[in-house]
Amino acid sequence: MPVIKSAIKRVKTNEKAEKENIVQKSAMRNAIKKFEKAQATGSDNLEETFKAAISKIDHVKSKGLIKANKASRDKSRLTRLFNK
Repeated sequence: MPVIKSAIKRVKTNEKAEKENIVQKSAMRNAIKKFEKAQATGSDNLEETFKAAISKIDHVKSKGLIKANKASRDKSRLTRLFNK
């Protein structure tokens, strides 16, 4: 544990940011799963869930929580499912 006051503050800030990052990534995963489930069951609001999942992926990518290639790969996979 750090002794310097600014280092102590930095540890608290990092922990807070880490928790928020986990929440954001979890929300992205949940949006993807929700779309996949809606696609599998043939739900009526398929387009809405698709747009929500793409939006979450873009948001998480813009925050730097996932790399651009992963975002592109996920979006491509969801688009293929959407067009089936």
